[in-house]
Amino acid sequence: MSPTEYEPTKATNTTNGIFVEQAPCGQSAAWWFIVCAFLCVVGCHRGGDPSVASPPDHGTNAPLTLGQPAVVIPAMQASPLDSTNIARSFSARGIIRELPVGGQSVVIRHEDIPGFMPRMTMDFTVRSSNVLRGFKPGDAIQFRVVANENESWIEDLKPDSTNGLPALPPPGPSTASLLHLAKLKRGEVLPDVELLGEDGRLIKLSEFEGKAVVFTFIFSRCPLPDYCPRMNQHFSKTREILAQKPGMATNWQFISISFDAEFDQPGVLTRYAYSYRGKDTNRWFFAAAPADSMASMVPQLDFHFVNEGGSFVHNLRTVVLDSRRRLFKQFDGNKWTAEDLADAIAQAIEAGKKP
Repeated sequence: MSPTEYEPTKATNTTNGIFVEQAPCGQSAAWWFIVCAFLCVVGCHRGGDPSVASPPDHGTNAPLTLGQPAVVIPAMQASPLDSTNIARSFSARGIIRELPVGGQSVVIRHEDIPGFMPRMTMDFTVRSSNVLRGFKPGDAIQFRVVANENESWIEDLKPDSTNGLPALPPPGPSTASLLHLAKLKRGEVLPDVELLGEDGRLIKLSEFEGKAVVFTFIFSRCPLPDYCPRMNQHFSKTREILAQKPGMATNWQFISISFDAEFDQPGVLTRYAYSYRGKDTNRWFFAAAPADSMASMVPQLDFHFVNEGGSFVHNLRTVVLDSRRRLFKQFDGNKWTAEDLADAIAQAIEAGKKP
C-alpha cells in the first residue's frame, strides 16, 4: 500500500474502538463471546502479520530503494491523460517565439496551463499550417492544447489583447547557430561527460565502455505525450524486445538524460523512472546532465536545447553509441519505432567488435 493510500482505521467508541449495542440479558454472554473473539482476531492480524502495510514513518530518513518510489511528488503525479485515450483540451496563452520551416509546428513561450503543465517554452504541433497564417514571432496569442495518451496538438489560435504577458527574454542560441557548430560524425568518439545519476552518484559515459549505449534527452515535467513520455515508452518496449530476442548479446545500456538538472534531482528521477520501468532497473538508468555536460554534448549531436530561465526549448534526439563510445546512429524526432531502435542496438554491438 502506498503512503497516499494509507488511511488509519477510525474508532467509533472511546472504550474498545467498536460500538456494541446492549443485548438482551439472555443473549449477553453469546454477544460478548463473539465480540471478544473478533477483537482477538483483529489484534493478532494487525500485530503479527508482517505483510500488512504500516503507516508511513515521515520522521525517518530511510534510504531510497532504486526503482521504487518512497513518496508521491508533483513530478510523478498521475498525468491528466492517464487511463483514457479521450482527447482533453486546455486553455493557454503565450508568445510565439519561433515559426519553424514547414508550418507543422510553432514554438510558444506559454504561461502555466492549469491542470496540465507549468510555464514552459514548447514546440507544439499543429494539424494544419492554416492555423498559423497571419502570425509572426513576438505575437501574444491565446490557444488550446489538445492531447490524449498518444499525441498532442494546438488549435484555435487567436491574438491575445490582454497585454498581460511578459516580454520575451533575450534570445539564446538559435537553432541555426547550434546546428552549424562542430557535429560528431558516425564512427567518431563522443567526448566523455559527467552525469548525476538517479542514485546520487556522479557517473561518466566512459564507465559504460564495452556496452552499446543508447541515450535520449528528457525532463520529468514534460507532459506532452509525443515528447519525453514517448521516448521513455520507446525505451521500455525496446528493452523488452532485446531481453526476449533469442541469442541477443547482453552488453547494452539505456540512459534517459534529463537536461533539467536543477529540478530533476536524484530522488525526483528515481520516482519518475518508476512510472516507466517499475522495479526493473536492469540496463536502464536515469541521470541528469549539468550545464557544462549539456554544453559539451548539444552541438555535437544536433540536439536543439535552449534554457530560458528555467523554460526549455528542445527537440527530440536519441543517440546510439557502439561499445567503444563511437557514434553509430542518431534518431531524430519521434517517428521511429522500438523495433528500429532494437535493430540499431544489435548492429552497434557488432560494430563495436571492429577496431
